[in-house]
Amino acid sequence: MAPVVSLASATLLFLSAANAHFTLNTPPSFGFTEDKEAIAPCGGFTPNFDDKSKVSDYHVGGEPIGMKLGHPQANWLFRATLDSPDTKNWTQLFPIVMQSGLGLFCETSVPAPDSWVGKQGILSVVANAPDGILYQCAAVNFVSGTGTPGSTCTNGSVQASFVSDSQLSALVGPSSGGSSPSGSSSSSGSASTPSKTSGGGSSSTSSSSSSPSPTKNAAPSAFGGLLSLGSFAPVVVAGLLGYAML
Repeated sequence: MAPVVSLASATLLFLSAANAHFTLNTPPSFGFTEDKEAIAPCGGFTPNFDDKSKVSDYHVGGEPIGMKLGHPQANWLFRATLDSPDTKNWTQLFPIVMQSGLGLFCETSVPAPDSWVGKQGILSVVANAPDGILYQCAAVNFVSGTGTPGSTCTNGSVQASFVSDSQLSALVGPSSGGSSPSGSSSSSGSASTPSKTSGGGSSSTSSSSSSPSPTKNAAPSAFGGLLSLGSFAPVVVAGLLGYAML
């Protein structure tokens, strides 16, 4: 019996490893190879704007960013640059989000600076996962307006909350934890958190811990929690409206 148990355990470990890491579904990743995903800054690929089939529009008013996570938990950093992808001049577009639960997760409206309209740039999604820091990039044209969530922007049975993560914060800005679309520094302390569950609902809670436990049914505190977000508050309001429409 022992060999059977060992074989079953080995099979489970293999399947778990094979489904680790993450994929960037929207905007479409410029390239994905799982065993290279830990290579900064773009998972072993260099975005090339000459390949028009891999360049997509990114609406600065808010664009959906959707991923599929193969880990039970990871922290997400959404950043972008107008420079080459190997630059250190990355701008943080959204507060760091912790996903709890395997599978699909989508932020329905992640903005970018208005001054980027008409320019090309690199969107980078970085995960701080149990097996390390993982990278995916998309080549984008920054355009005016607001993007519409499509079929690739889907939320599974997961929860999400805003957290602070010193490893991810070190990957943005020339000196600190990145900046909001308006140019003000993002908070690396306590943050209010939208908690997303299966079915598209959102709620907000507040936490002073770097690894808060997401909670369900926190809707009564949703708008009160926005006060501690500062310049990110309009983004969360947009996200709440976006989820309510799904």
